[in-house]
Amino acid sequence: MDTTHHSAVKFEKDADGIVTLTLDMPGRSMNVLNDELSAPLADAIAKIEADASIRGAILTSGKKEFLAGADIDKVFAMTNAEDAFKLAEDFKAFLRRLETCGRPVVAALNGTALGGGLELALGCHYRIAIDNPKAQFGLPESKLGLLPGGGGTQRLPRLIGIQAALPLMLEGKALKPAQAKQQGIIHELASDAADMMAKARAWIAANPQAAQPWDDKKFKWPGGDSKSPANVQMWAIAPSMASAKSWGNFPAIGNIMSCVFEGGLVDFDTACRLESRYFANCVVSQVSKNMIGSLWFQLNAINKGKSRPEGFERSKVTKLGVLGAGMMGAGIAYVSAQVGIDVVLLDTTQDAADKGKAYSAGLLDKDLKKGRTTAEARDALLARIKATTAYEDLDGCDLIIEAVFEDRALKADVTRKAEAVLAKTAVFASNTSTLPITGLAQASERPKHFIGLHFFSPVDKMPLVEIIKGRKTSPETLARAFDYVQQIRKTPIVVNDSRGFYTSRVFATYVMEGIALLLDGVHPRSIEVAGLQAGMPVGPLALQDEVSLSLSLHILDQTRKDFAAEGRPYVGHPANAVIEKMVRELDRPGKKAGKGFYDYPSGAHKHLWDGLATQFPVASEQPAQSELIDRLMFAQAIEAAKCFEEGVVETVADTNIGSIFGWGFAPHQGGALQFINAHGSAAFVKRAKALEKRYGARFKPGKLLLRMARDNQAFV
Repeated sequence: MDTTHHSAVKFEKDADGIVTLTLDMPGRSMNVLNDELSAPLADAIAKIEADASIRGAILTSGKKEFLAGADIDKVFAMTNAEDAFKLAEDFKAFLRRLETCGRPVVAALNGTALGGGLELALGCHYRIAIDNPKAQFGLPESKLGLLPGGGGTQRLPRLIGIQAALPLMLEGKALKPAQAKQQGIIHELASDAADMMAKARAWIAANPQAAQPWDDKKFKWPGGDSKSPANVQMWAIAPSMASAKSWGNFPAIGNIMSCVFEGGLVDFDTACRLESRYFANCVVSQVSKNMIGSLWFQLNAINKGKSRPEGFERSKVTKLGVLGAGMMGAGIAYVSAQVGIDVVLLDTTQDAADKGKAYSAGLLDKDLKKGRTTAEARDALLARIKATTAYEDLDGCDLIIEAVFEDRALKADVTRKAEAVLAKTAVFASNTSTLPITGLAQASERPKHFIGLHFFSPVDKMPLVEIIKGRKTSPETLARAFDYVQQIRKTPIVVNDSRGFYTSRVFATYVMEGIALLLDGVHPRSIEVAGLQAGMPVGPLALQDEVSLSLSLHILDQTRKDFAAEGRPYVGHPANAVIEKMVRELDRPGKKAGKGFYDYPSGAHKHLWDGLATQFPVASEQPAQSELIDRLMFAQAIEAAKCFEEGVVETVADTNIGSIFGWGFAPHQGGALQFINAHGSAAFVKRAKALEKRYGARFKPGKLLLRMARDNQAFV
């Protein structure tokens, strides 16, 4: 056997003339596509081309996964379109040599292949994957404001058809091995590594003349090319549908569609060159810089425990108590039972507790219908949730999460009752969105073990949990809370105690500014569209209805009481008057009641309430949409910067990721502080001062922002 170990690629030729190329980059847990890997791979291809005795090649990995994708550090650092174009062209030239080397080449996928990893596999003639449900295959580049630049936008549509390939690239969806096989991306599944390698050898022996379908003169696109009648119809509506969803905020979406459309009109090599141009356009865009900076580097830093106190061993919750089986408590019980934790779901009546457990049953039944779970798995998960009214059942819990109504006295009462049963080492957490944790901890006998865990609704879908440190919360308690959040597969951000913490405090500025616009005579539809155009998931008035105007009024009353008790003057937001009028005078408390800023007719779509124009007359002269967008976005960014300045949030990563995952701050902006960076601190402050002059003190930039603008600094 001829074996050569080239730094990152091991070259082995067996007695049958079959070469196995094993990708195994030294000093890395995962293979990534960069010069360190592509240079030895190119050498290996040259060796195959030069040796007539080589009958075929198998490409596999020495790591747990096949290949994670391109080197994001390198892409992020690029500011020159020509460099980005060359990067894509070089990788494609190398893949082209692989698929036209005149020998059958098999990708033996022992694990995940995403982005450039899947593009490398698509450059092979045949793909075999181990049937491991944890493995993922996909082209997720759009999630970072990029597009597949290694031929992915050309090979995938030619392999499985334009209509099947487009959603995979536009949504950046990852597929399990069985799904990838069903789609025609993977040809064959194997039970283990030995089975995979045996199948690869057998295929090489049976297909000595293998070539890519698109290199055959008689090649026909599956489902037709861009000119075929079915696709012409699709191309007539797809761009406007994508634009309606993205509001033009994600250039990668338009560029992916252009690559596929134009690629479907020309030959393969020309199509690949077109793709490189669109790729370069994405790489140098501000949107990709925003998204990579936050949703790659900062998110990875959080997931690796950047905000977790050091010196404490990783912990796991085995038994969890949830107090309150309403919407939030029921959701917390479900996501915890999902990862194997035993849950005690407690409420004042057995009916209420059972109703909370039924929430999990409903979600599981939906999954069962869609084939995402089995009856056995459903029953096992439900068996882990015990619905009860007895506090004694909390005995043995490592963690309690209180999720009762936002009322201090009620929270204090359940805290005392639960602590009477708990072990001295157990952690007690409150799922509150606004009440300061230090105040709630006064009801606890063990404030060191008391912490805030703010979940978002619906818990099963929302990816973030805000961990709030009280004044007396110990670092060990924080570490254990952090571990639990990761155990239930959520992203934790850590904040210090203050009114509204971080997410509720800044989120409120978005809905309140939307309501203030209504008060200023702006047409309600323009307000909602401005929110969507800005990149927010929902308009501010619709969002306020979801949260409920009555809850906002309750928090407003509570805040006024607290300020009075502390002897501090309360300066309200202009929108407060609207909330009071809507609830107290007009009896329109929000979506739950079927009437708020919107009407919710049964069996029909919601629509803005006709009476809004009477109650809040529309001005004859309307401001430009750009003015509305600036008010909605600057209100949030200024408040986020104040939270950072005050130490409510301690890291830029927690501030940015918390804004995107917590309340849906425009993802293409990369988060609330990155929004300021992208403007440049001096330009941002100048615009903020103009808004302050026109609309009031809520747009006043804080001292930190003024200093940053003076010194031309950015948030890092």
